[in-house]
Amino acid sequence: MKSLEDIASEALLLPKDQRFTLAHRILSSVEPEVKAEAEAAWDTEIRERIRRYDAGLTSGVPGREVFAELDKKLKG
Repeated sequence: MKSLEDIASEALLLPKDQRFTLAHRILSSVEPEVKAEAEAAWDTEIRERIRRYDAGLTSGVPGREVFAELDKKLKG
């Protein structure tokens, strides 16, 4: 059986799109099962947020600002 280091080293040699797919598969394997009701609620929420954004009722926040705020809170 290969060690974690061996697997990680080999994975880093993959093309970027394949690394992304591999990471998604690994993360999906440890995420809790999503209930259909929660999935439907999130779909509704996402569509409503897009509708409000498209209608000009809300604005976006640049990612760098979001991550800076998170960093500040986590170091807090």
